[in-house]
Amino acid sequence: MFSTTLRRSLALAATGALTIVSLAACGGGGSSAGGGDATATGGGDGGSSKAGKIALLLPESKTTRYESFDRPMFEAKVKQLCPGCQVVYSNADQDPAKQQQQAEAALTEGVNVMVLDPVDSTAAASITNSAKSQGVPVIAYDRFIKGAPIDYYISFDNVNVGELQGSALVDKLKADGKTSGNILMINGSPTDNNAGQFKQGAHSVLDSSGFKIAAEYDTPDWSPDKAQAWTDGQLAQSKDIVGVYAANDGTAGGAIAAMKAAGMNPPPPVTGQDAELAAIQRILVGDQYMTVYKAIKPEAEKAAELAVALVNGEKPSVPDKVEGIPSVLLKPVAVTKDNIKDTVIADKFYTVEQICTADYAQACKNAGL
Repeated sequence: MFSTTLRRSLALAATGALTIVSLAACGGGGSSAGGGDATATGGGDGGSSKAGKIALLLPESKTTRYESFDRPMFEAKVKQLCPGCQVVYSNADQDPAKQQQQAEAALTEGVNVMVLDPVDSTAAASITNSAKSQGVPVIAYDRFIKGAPIDYYISFDNVNVGELQGSALVDKLKADGKTSGNILMINGSPTDNNAGQFKQGAHSVLDSSGFKIAAEYDTPDWSPDKAQAWTDGQLAQSKDIVGVYAANDGTAGGAIAAMKAAGMNPPPPVTGQDAELAAIQRILVGDQYMTVYKAIKPEAEKAAELAVALVNGEKPSVPDKVEGIPSVLLKPVAVTKDNIKDTVIADKFYTVEQICTADYAQACKNAGL
């Protein structure tokens, strides 16, 4: 578990306090990207500055955040800081072998820095070792890579994410007059280091809450379909469920679909994470109780700042350490119907128009959106 000092509130929003200096000029070498299933973005500045190459390796596309937010926000920040830099991008589609191949292709292409969000946090150590053997620094993005020589880590306090989810679920159940009952616990992928931390945080709350964890499941690949199928099986045995801990919005959606198909409409309170658009809409109509909003823009932008600084040969100063690795830990926020306006809308993560489509117009009106 992270230490208390790592749990402090970090005011690292878009105007955050990450100290990275001298980002004006881009160092390194390299030519245009190509090959494999990676794509290169960025571009030249008319030859007026040197070009660096930054590999951005993301794990999957089932979670909507990666293609909709992380990638474009990272690329835009790199372009702003270093017009001559290129982002060599790949998505592994939840396949660790594919990510290994993508990493090898990026190294062969001569990237100067690697930003790696691993499919499998253990297997990714070999990617990191290969990069380091070629003198390429590695930033672990969003997911920690244990036992690997990474240079920086940027994410959220993941144990705190689980604590927020567990506390929100227990508080809601007690507010509804319940003091006991069965909870289903749907965790994330067993290959994702973060999932273990979410689970750890949630258990620290749920285990002493007075509610019983009737069954628990580690969801392969964070698959909503697998979460739905598992929930179907549990409900076939008993529908005496007062709440569901779901580690993210995808698994929450799967569980909710199963419960509604079983006649539990509305379903009992369900947690989530990532503030996906569909989850915000489910919260508005009462199908999902809460999600955890992780402000992806500062995460992606600060990863870009770190990457450009490393391209320039700098050693940025960051505020935290996780297992001895210089780290940036951002603060997660619990979102319910009551604070959608003050969180995802205030941060322009979504607009009211995006959320309040025809099917959700009345729910939005009722929520004051």
